[in-house]
Formats: sequence, C-alpha cells, structure tokens
Amino acid sequence: MRVCYPGTFDPITKGHLDIIERAARKFDEVEVLIMVNVRKKCLFSEVERKQMIIDSLREIGCPENVHVHVGSGLTVDFAKKLQAGAVIRGIRAVSDYEYELQQATANMALDRDLETIFLIAKPEFSFLSSSVVKEIAINKGDISEFVPEAIIPRVLEKYE
Repeated sequence: MRVCYPGTFDPITKGHLDIIERAARKFDEVEVLIMVNVRKKCLFSEVERKQMIIDSLREIGCPENVHVHVGSGLTVDFAKKLQAGAVIRGIRAVSDYEYELQQATANMALDRDLETIFLIAKPEFSFLSSSVVKEIAINKGDISEFVPEAIIPRVLEKYE
C-alpha cells in the first residue's frame, strides 16, 4: 500500500524522520507531503523544506520507497492524486490525538476510501515539534538532539 505523510516540516525533526522510517518499513511507498498552509507562517520556503527533507533522508540512508512532494489544498485531494490508500500521522500526546481525530474525521467525510493510520511517537520524541526546535534555535540553544545534522546550519542561519 502507498501512504502519505503530510505536514509542514518547518523544519523536519528527528521525530518526523522516525515516523517516516517506521512507515517505510511497513508500507510499499511513503509519500512525504510538504503541505502549504496559508494559516501558518513558515520560517523556510517549500523549496528549502523539500531540500532539507531530502538531505535528512539521505543522512539516515533513506529507503528507496520514500518520496518527497510539495502540495497545496486538501490533503485528501493530493493523496488521491498520488493514489495513496492512507494518511500517516504521528501522535505525541492526547492533545495531538484530539486534533488529529478531527482531521481524520473530516478527511473521512471527504473521501471514505482514505484511511488515517496513527503512529505513536517514541518517548524520546514525545515533546518534540518544529516549534520547539525554532524556540531553542532563536535563543541560541543546542538543537543537535532534535534535528538531523544535515540541516542544523540552515536552521541556525535563519536566526543569525
């Protein structure tokens, strides 16, 4: 089965990479979707985020069954275009579940054939988000435990 993993990935974290790696072991194809969200003000452009994901995947020896795309609009429409049978979402806490349940239910109403599969974050990533990384970086903290080495200079450069 082909699945998609949508997100903003601004920037990609080790938690995101863990979800991608785990999905790649379970499914035939994993389509990572950098979704343009007009409600979010992103630090990085879509082109920058795509390159950071590609570089991060290369750093971890990315499986050949993972592909990266930039999309806009509804996730269900992009998933249909890619012929994905499910959406993968990471869950860190109960608060994530409440939000993700709303999204999954809306997606189900729009496309009954598109399933949502939740992967639970590993404990070491249960607090990690792109927002946390940006907060640490803006305050000159060490982000090396949270993002792939390949993108650290690009994140720090944004705050110089």
